[in-house]
Amino acid sequence: MNYSIGLTGSTGSLGKIILKNNRNIKFKCFKEDIRNRSAVFNWVRKNKIDVVFHLAAIVPIKEVNKNMLKAQKVNFSGTKNIVDACLEKKIKWFFFSSTSHVYSPSHKKISEKNQKKPISYYGLTKLKAENYIIKRFKNTKIKYCIGRIFSTTNKNQKKNYLVPDLKYKIRNSKKKITLKNLNHYRDFISMEDISKIIFVLMNKKFNGVLNLGSGKGIFLKDIAKTIAKKYDKEVIFSDNKKTTYLVANVERLLKIYKLKIPKKIEKIIF
Repeated sequence: MNYSIGLTGSTGSLGKIILKNNRNIKFKCFKEDIRNRSAVFNWVRKNKIDVVFHLAAIVPIKEVNKNMLKAQKVNFSGTKNIVDACLEKKIKWFFFSSTSHVYSPSHKKISEKNQKKPISYYGLTKLKAENYIIKRFKNTKIKYCIGRIFSTTNKNQKKNYLVPDLKYKIRNSKKKITLKNLNHYRDFISMEDISKIIFVLMNKKFNGVLNLGSGKGIFLKDIAKTIAKKYDKEVIFSDNKKTTYLVANVERLLKIYKLKIPKKIEKIIF
């Protein structure tokens, strides 16, 4: 389907991959601040836009916790502006990049029906945005997908995320380094897969909430060990008291898209 696509967050890691892998598409990229309501409405009104991929957000937990008010205004209020403009435009489909942080950790794989209990302030801002999307698009002809992205990375991911920060710390350490709080299991999916999945969902006009993950837990210590081996360094671990699990149930996703999960994490991070 030849949709005209509006894109927020085009300078982020996922946005860059979407642009790189789809050079044949002329995206209508929003390049201003999504907190600026008039700028958002002008963008939607002046461009032919059938669908919107809304990726813009403050994501790294460190950045969110450093300025919670800004995170609230970008992740929630900014999303409100985008949603309201899309309603006025009466677009056909809307994708919102949410997060697994809307859930609480569980020893069982987490399905879309699991209770929402944010594990971080970042997760809270995204859950508030989710609720607004569901409320505003209800009883309209606009279909939407809330994609709850679990952990993701790639070799060029910017700093303040787990994998690039581990790379930096280990690469620039002396021969031996102590790392804390890595006795946890997380579910990693590549940004390349997420990029492809969004287009499949758009073409199917999927409507509802969907976990975007691999369905497989990766021990964070193993990621650190892989990086240490790459840079010929030694790592020592100082464990947190409680091991947590945040792994997706992807039964719904697999009915739509056949994931090919790399057997080794280095296939994603290097």
